[in-house]
Amino acid sequence: MKSFFYRKKNYESVGSLSSLAWKRFRKDKLALGSLMFVVTATLIAIFGYLISPDSTPFANNQHVEMAAKKPGFSVTMLRIRKNQADDQTGFFGKMLFGKKSNYTEIPVYSWHFNGDEIVVEEYTGDTPNDGALKNFNLADVVYPLKDIKAITEKDNKLAFADVSGKSYEVPINDLKEKIQKENISQKTFLLGTDRYGRDLMSQLIIGTRVSLSVGLISVIISLLIGILLGALAGFFRGWIDNLIVWFINVVWSIPTLLLVIAITFALGKGFWQVFIAIGLTMWVDVARIVRGQILSIREKEFVEAGRALGYKNFRIIFRHILPNVMGPVIVISAANFASAILIEAGLSFLGIGVQPPMPSWGTMIKEHYSYIILDSPHLAILPGLAIMLMVLAFMLIGNGLRDALDVRSVNR
Repeated sequence: MKSFFYRKKNYESVGSLSSLAWKRFRKDKLALGSLMFVVTATLIAIFGYLISPDSTPFANNQHVEMAAKKPGFSVTMLRIRKNQADDQTGFFGKMLFGKKSNYTEIPVYSWHFNGDEIVVEEYTGDTPNDGALKNFNLADVVYPLKDIKAITEKDNKLAFADVSGKSYEVPINDLKEKIQKENISQKTFLLGTDRYGRDLMSQLIIGTRVSLSVGLISVIISLLIGILLGALAGFFRGWIDNLIVWFINVVWSIPTLLLVIAITFALGKGFWQVFIAIGLTMWVDVARIVRGQILSIREKEFVEAGRALGYKNFRIIFRHILPNVMGPVIVISAANFASAILIEAGLSFLGIGVQPPMPSWGTMIKEHYSYIILDSPHLAILPGLAIMLMVLAFMLIGNGLRDALDVRSVNR
């Protein structure tokens, strides 16, 4: 009796296999740190438009006069209200697709009020600045006007109507105060701007979404195809195994990048086409591993017991065999995730991946690699560093999972 309770207590202290694997995984500091990095990147990708400085769709707010500015660059911005109704995009719509700005931003070098107008000198980036002078009516800066001719100055007030037909009569001094508080601000670009004057940090943030999405969906596609074909080949063997192995060898013999390019040309360029193209080329590794694992355990006692109980073949495969071979599949999936990110970056660099204006780390490198030998190497180095860190993180996670799921390391 004492021996029974000792064994029960010892079993409870060990816990389930998944909890034991998690405990071993946590001991690998590099793998755990990589997992935290990937989780952080995932949260950044999910909430991208909510946290990026430029929340417009694709972070594509361009100011050519501010092209290729250094990190920490600051400029004064005048926000002019667009003469249109408010964009009614909600919280989740903005989180997924961004939100069009209700204002037009103009970088200015200097400004001053002149009666019922604000006079600005546009920022050019030159020394001296020597920008063009532009006049904007105070009411046109603050409100979405329906008819600019409806603005009349009377008793130091402006009377006008907006696009909704609502009439206003606002003192000029109130408009000036409102413009100084809400429409004129100092904007800082922490990582500088790209060659089109877009905020580089926003481009990197939204590019994170593209890379992780490509990796996730490509891995899911590869798992669905690879597990199905590998399981059928390993369990049924015979002519089914020969046919699937022949197909695997054919696909395996074609260089991955060339196969992806061929599928991309067949499906067309675009966001979803890249997912499908990469996923259709990554299933071979999964199928080979699943087939080999099932061949090694298809004659085990628990499989024979399932047959003796009258279970159907597909129940035996998916309910009893596959759970016992998922360890190596999880490890190869982490490696495939990293490979998908690299392939997507390569395709985007070649111009056949994600298409502008959608930001992608590979596209960013393509657009700015010439700046490496100029005075703004960070424009290409930062997205390259992001790709390197993401790929390294998934490779370290894969190594950590390999060690954690290794049954030979249970007693280590």
